[in-house]
Amino acid sequence: MDHRSQTVLITGASSGIGAAFAREVARRGSDLVLVARRAERLEALAAELSDVTVHVIPLDLGRPEAPAELLAEVDRRGIEVTALVNNAGFGDHGQVHAQDPDRLQQMVQLNVGTLVGLSRAFLPRLRAGTGYLVNVASVAAYQPIPNMAVYAASKAFVLSFTEALWYETRGSDLRVLCLSPGLTSTEFLDVAGDAAAGRATAMQTPEQVVATALHALDGRSTPSVVSGRVNRVTSNLHRLFPRRLGVELTARVTASGEPATSSR
Repeated sequence: MDHRSQTVLITGASSGIGAAFAREVARRGSDLVLVARRAERLEALAAELSDVTVHVIPLDLGRPEAPAELLAEVDRRGIEVTALVNNAGFGDHGQVHAQDPDRLQQMVQLNVGTLVGLSRAFLPRLRAGTGYLVNVASVAAYQPIPNMAVYAASKAFVLSFTEALWYETRGSDLRVLCLSPGLTSTEFLDVAGDAAAGRATAMQTPEQVVATALHALDGRSTPSVVSGRVNRVTSNLHRLFPRRLGVELTARVTASGEPATSSR
């Protein structure tokens, strides 16, 4: 794939996997549209990437109107987006009955609603070119996870949705991929508390996750990829156990005393 012909819009670009994705595709010659809430982080990242054109759009994507607002801003600036990386998302740890209902709605909106909205908004343009669409899920997509129930369910949606999009776009030159990282050394994990940080034995760097995604895009042979050998194994373990046992095992892994929040 010729990255020099791409203009890549990346959400959640201010840190972690989003920032690593921006740095790597910029190194390969792609222009960028960086989107996240924190303008100062985006500007700092843009300043690093001096050899390509970088557009910065500070925007809170956790609102139903955000996809339409972003599309309108892209059009207002005359930017021709050829590739989209839906990376923005967050997760809370804790039992559903004890969590803030507004926070749960925000999670579903950002992880699911905004991702679908942006995919739908940009798909007609992406299908007309030779770019790509990457939706970032998680290894949490592969099994129910007590104490992270809504987050895991939202990522299961992303996996199913993106694999279906992969099939729907097979007749075009567009490359569609669902990327499922495991534990990654990002701010997502920094604020996740002991529930995640204490079990980071298979942790990858954001750069390793991005390398997995770009390799899969070059191959074009799969609708989804799990980053990391250990993560690929564990994502398939649930198939070996009865459903009840699988849920009980993941509940033990995610048990923690205090709820915590993760975001990217």
